[in-house]
Amino acid sequence: MNYLKRSLLLTPDKDPMGTAIADYFHYGRTAGKLRVYSSQFEEDEIPVKQLFRSFNEMPLLEQIALQQATGRILDVGAGSGCHALALQEMGKEVCAIDISPLSVEVMKQRGVRNARQINLFDETFMENFDTILMLMNGSGIVGKLENLPVFFKRMKQLLRPGGKIWMDSSDLCYLFEEEDGSFLVDLAADYYGELDYQMQYRKVKGDSFDWLYVDFQTLSLYASQCGFETKLIQQGNHYDYLACLYPCCYVNNK
Repeated sequence: MNYLKRSLLLTPDKDPMGTAIADYFHYGRTAGKLRVYSSQFEEDEIPVKQLFRSFNEMPLLEQIALQQATGRILDVGAGSGCHALALQEMGKEVCAIDISPLSVEVMKQRGVRNARQINLFDETFMENFDTILMLMNGSGIVGKLENLPVFFKRMKQLLRPGGKIWMDSSDLCYLFEEEDGSFLVDLAADYYGELDYQMQYRKVKGDSFDWLYVDFQTLSLYASQCGFETKLIQQGNHYDYLACLYPCCYVNNK
C-alpha cells in the first residue's frame, strides 16, 4: 500500500486501525488487540487506549507541537482525534484528516468539528494552512526516502506564507548498537529506517504498507535539497525527536 497514491482511501474491510478505534470508542476495555506485523521484526501490538490519550497523557514532543501550532491547522493522520480535540480545547482552528473512514466517523462522534476522510497527497485537496501537524512518527506516511521530494512539493502547495510543519520521528540506529556502544549499519543496504508493516484487528486485516522512520540529519539533508529549513526542537527519551520545517524563503519572516 502506497500512501502517496493520491486516490488511496481505506474501506472498512481493509481498515484494522479504524475498526479498533471504533470498537474502543463504543465498547472500551472489551476491544481486542491491534496487531502489527513486519518482515523486519517480530509481531507487535499497539495499545488501542494509547490512541485516545488526553493532552496530559501525551509525550512532551506532542505537547510542544500542539502548543506551538498557530493559525489554521491541518492534523494529518488524525486517528481518533486526540490531537484535534486538544487543539479545539485550546481554542484553535483545526482540520483533521485521515484515510480511515471509521476513524473519521469516531472523530466526528467525539466532537472534532472538521474531520474528513482525505488523502494528504490528493491534489484535489488544495486548501492552505499555517501549521501542518505530522505526529506519532509523522514521517511514516512518506514511506521511503525517495518519496521525500514528493512530500515537500506537496507541503509547499498546502502551506501559507510563513507556514510551518511540525513533525516527530525516530532514529532507528539503536537497533544496530554493538556492545561497545558503536553502531553497525550496512550502508549498502536500504535505508535502515524504511520498514514494511501490516495491521490486523480481529478478522480485519489491512494491506501491507511502507513506513519511514528518518533520523534528523537525513531529514535535514533532504529538506534542504527541496528548499526547506529544518530545526531540531526537542529530543525525546529514546532516539525520537520533534522537528520544525518551513520553506527557506520564509526564514526571515519567522
